[in-house]
Amino acid sequence: MDMGLNGRWALVCAASKGLGRGCAEALVAEGVNVVITARGAEALEATAAELRLLNPSVEVRTVAGDIATPEGRAAALAACPQIDILINNAGGPPPGDFRNWTRDDWNAALEANMLTPIDLIKATVDAMAARGFGRVINITSGAVKAPIDVLGLSNGARSGLTGFVAGIARQPQLAGRNVTINNLLPGAFATDRLKKTMAAGAAKTGQTLEATMDKRRAAIPAQRFGNPAEFGAICAMLCSTHASFLTGQNIILDGGGYPGVF
Repeated sequence: MDMGLNGRWALVCAASKGLGRGCAEALVAEGVNVVITARGAEALEATAAELRLLNPSVEVRTVAGDIATPEGRAAALAACPQIDILINNAGGPPPGDFRNWTRDDWNAALEANMLTPIDLIKATVDAMAARGFGRVINITSGAVKAPIDVLGLSNGARSGLTGFVAGIARQPQLAGRNVTINNLLPGAFATDRLKKTMAAGAAKTGQTLEATMDKRRAAIPAQRFGNPAEFGAICAMLCSTHASFLTGQNIILDGGGYPGVF
């Protein structure tokens, strides 16, 4: 299927590895030029080199910096000639016990996982609407639908973003101009983030990391962890011209793990 994205420009945040990289790979394969960001310059440049090999016909630009800072956002936005596709993504806050979190911990979580995506949406969607095409994908978490106790910082910040998106995605001046905003909610994917969360759970229960991961895997109906490439494929589909009637939705990718009907 032709996604209708050839020649578009995308800003993909936190794209040097994990789910952000999976999204960048899928978009590049569809002929999308990308600006990718990450805090680690070495890993970012290595990823960029591999993306260029994946599709030599596209342009891949890198911006090393923290997207959760005003300077990082300004540099990322300036590197992109225009933004047709925005993939909001940032490393989640650390797991832990809410009794130990300070106001600074909460502010950092809100800045990275709620306020930064909102700032980037604000900076891009009106220009998208003026051009008659735009796609915003926010990578949040399956914990928005089924909260995990040790991820309270993430639960709170990402739920706030979800509520915000539910309102603006339905504005006629955006939806009526072919600008869609959706959230992708990953479950257990084979990423560094998963290992850190599982390590926290193992420490809490006294089990080994291997035993904790085996137990988590067994609880997934698909009987495995997801991989970033399949996450990226769904992201690219939501960015396609075929997804113009889909907006304001929370799409869970978790191998069937979420047990609810709605």
